[in-house]
Amino acid sequence: MSEQTSPHTTAPSPSADQPVGPLAGIRVVDLSKILAGPYVTMSLADMGADVIKVEHPDGGDPTRQWGPPFNGPDATYYLSTNRNKRSVTLDLKSPEGKEAVHRLIAQADVVVENFRPGSSLHRDYSFEKLSEQYPSLVVLHISAFGESGPMRLEPGYDMVAQASAGLMSLTGEPDGPPLKAGFAMADLSAALFGTIGLLAALVERGRTGRGQYVTTSLYETQLALHINWGTGYFATRERPRRLGSGHPNLVPYQAYPASDGYFVIAVGNEVMWRSLCTTIDRADLLEDPRFTRNADRVVNRKALNAELEATLATQTVEHWCRVLGEASVPTTPIRSLDEIYASEQTAALGMIGTVEHPQAGDLEQIRFPVMFRGERPELRTAPPTLGQHSREILAEIGYDDAEIDALLAPQ
Repeated sequence: MSEQTSPHTTAPSPSADQPVGPLAGIRVVDLSKILAGPYVTMSLADMGADVIKVEHPDGGDPTRQWGPPFNGPDATYYLSTNRNKRSVTLDLKSPEGKEAVHRLIAQADVVVENFRPGSSLHRDYSFEKLSEQYPSLVVLHISAFGESGPMRLEPGYDMVAQASAGLMSLTGEPDGPPLKAGFAMADLSAALFGTIGLLAALVERGRTGRGQYVTTSLYETQLALHINWGTGYFATRERPRRLGSGHPNLVPYQAYPASDGYFVIAVGNEVMWRSLCTTIDRADLLEDPRFTRNADRVVNRKALNAELEATLATQTVEHWCRVLGEASVPTTPIRSLDEIYASEQTAALGMIGTVEHPQAGDLEQIRFPVMFRGERPELRTAPPTLGQHSREILAEIGYDDAEIDALLAPQ
């Protein structure tokens, strides 16, 4: 691949303490683990915050072992969501560990945690207790099912949330089993809404000087993403059914088989519908009263798809994407990750970067998907090894060498 089309960029490596990005000067204590919380704190770190990841000395974040694949000592799962952070190992339950965590929080603007509701850690580091000592602190708590209700104390992982909050009931073919989404939609949507809430709380603190407690959950954010499905249900009270790759309100708008694979057609208005029929030499469909308007096509989805599939199966994916694209009908092949990461579009956006990891070497990362002043946030540091920055962080909060030795000594 030529230099001009390579999707990989090597980001400059300013020193870790150099303030960069719109959140420079904000310090975050990350008490979370797995995916939702770490994705929040990585996003904050990408935007310039100083994020201190607090991990248990015995193994740290469980995702370090969620492999294969591994790259160096850690699983790629962990490496995906922990760059631009520093790691310190502390036992959050021991008196010495609690003292150190409180010293960290005393110098922090934000705490992010996903302690299980009702657990000792949730009680020990509750917002009520923290806010008494640190009134300007913003705390983000992410749970599985929210702060109230009969499920509030239940633990949950992404797949549990996808099942319990409806996503799996809407995913899959009509005559097939329910399926989870291909990536962690529950965890990642909770991370995105949590980040939005946290940033809003920081803006308010800038006006009032007061911190606050921000909460969200995997369950709540799934409900928020139902959007058109939920509103349709409220109007009809009919249980939605799985549509495969189809759209509940638009037809044709799904994946179709060509002679050598699948591709997507997305018809969003009547001009596109007419262009589609003309381009595939099926002008007869324009005269069929079952397909006159989008509302008719939604009702007669099965019959229309049978007609389209019979025609589209006669040519290749490349043929249909070319001629339909020329006719301004939205269409695309269904690309795999290797194709996406090698594409000129990915290269043009600079979405893949490389950062030097102390044990894994050059580590490729998917960069932050928002630009500021036309620049994408830098990859400053690799995801830290367990406790990589313990000594420097503890020194920053006032521990001397002997105290650091004692605090970090194996128990």
